[in-house]
Amino acid sequence: MDRVKLGFDKLTFYKFIWLVGLAIFFFASYDFANWFTSTRRDVGSIFLEWERSIPLCSWSIVPYWSIDLMCGLAILLVWSYRTLQILCFRLLSAQIICIIFFLIFSLKFFFDRPKLDGLPGLLFDILTRFDKPFNQVLSLHIILLVILWDFYANYLRGGWRCIVHILCLLIGLSVLTTWHHHFCDISTGLWVGCFCIWLWPDDGLSPLKNCQLPKQYVWSSLYFLLFLLLFSIAIYFSSWALWLLWFSGAFLLVSVNYLLFGAVGFQKQANGHFNLAVTILYLPYFIIMWINSRLWTFKNNPVDLICDNVYLGRIPSNNTLHTNHFTSIVDLCAELPITQFNGNYHSIPVLDMTPLTIEQCQQTAKIIEKYHQQGKLLVCCALGYSRSATAIIAWLLLTKRVSNLDEAITKVKVCRPNIVITTKQQLILTECFF
Repeated sequence: MDRVKLGFDKLTFYKFIWLVGLAIFFFASYDFANWFTSTRRDVGSIFLEWERSIPLCSWSIVPYWSIDLMCGLAILLVWSYRTLQILCFRLLSAQIICIIFFLIFSLKFFFDRPKLDGLPGLLFDILTRFDKPFNQVLSLHIILLVILWDFYANYLRGGWRCIVHILCLLIGLSVLTTWHHHFCDISTGLWVGCFCIWLWPDDGLSPLKNCQLPKQYVWSSLYFLLFLLLFSIAIYFSSWALWLLWFSGAFLLVSVNYLLFGAVGFQKQANGHFNLAVTILYLPYFIIMWINSRLWTFKNNPVDLICDNVYLGRIPSNNTLHTNHFTSIVDLCAELPITQFNGNYHSIPVLDMTPLTIEQCQQTAKIIEKYHQQGKLLVCCALGYSRSATAIIAWLLLTKRVSNLDEAITKVKVCRPNIVITTKQQLILTECFF
């Protein structure tokens, strides 16, 4: 639903409703959280010793305050109802998540800010009347900054975009130099800001609305245990160990993907890349999976020819693409990005260690048949051992290049000996083509 369909006046009305509604909810909920935290006697602080050396910069109160103007202006600048919905759902989610954390994990700022004079002093006084030194984790300021930075980066071009980047950097620094937040609040706020963008992506394919229910209980439980382990270590040792919260958060999302969202939860784009917010959320997991893909395939060829211009392999590097001159790629990996590729590219993301469904087997087989006629085709996944091997076996069966499943598996295994086709996957292939 764009502006043409909705009508300019109606869109303006919705902007006004969202702006007023979010403002009322923000001030009411934040004021309640401040009041509630101020009544508690067990509120502590989390900070690192090096933070004592951070100077108090009175001028930084100006960029600190500017986040409010950026927030209101963003709502007024949106160009369609869907964009308005996505932006406001992100802002609303940020507020709800923060209030929950403020009430459950109440913290306060440790240092006492001295009295300041002049305009900065006035701005600090106005701020402290509303924004008490409580409610540290998470930094709502940073969460809003991440959401708004993403919005303006997509909305503006040229010099204005550069100005916004500089302003956003200053806002990010100001939460420290105004002595209003500790470093832990910033890092956790950054993660939650990216989480809100992941929750309400630009393409509208929110994992909440596109739940696949893969119900992979074993893998979901494994990643959940990793989340609990790293989370416990981070909280127990504190200090620099708090960085493990980033790892634990990534593993928690992966666990939820295996249980509820499926490959949609990774939000791999049509070009094989991930947007910045998703990359930040999953970065520890992405790095681990990339290293794993290289360790398991270290002694093997990156790609192997199966037949008729169809190659089977792992997620290719730039060198692999440059050496082999592929014209097309069919990618079945959900958890790793593809390098820059200018040929035909088709992504059918499948979770690691899970079988392809009947529909995916049929779909990939037809796509392989279409693309291999146009030149060299690479069918890949993280290792090139299971998901992509299954896709090629499905293609061999669909096009009658083999007479049965065992022959298809043997044909692929001769070319790439390390492939793994599970019993469950064999049953799915049998049901699909026989």
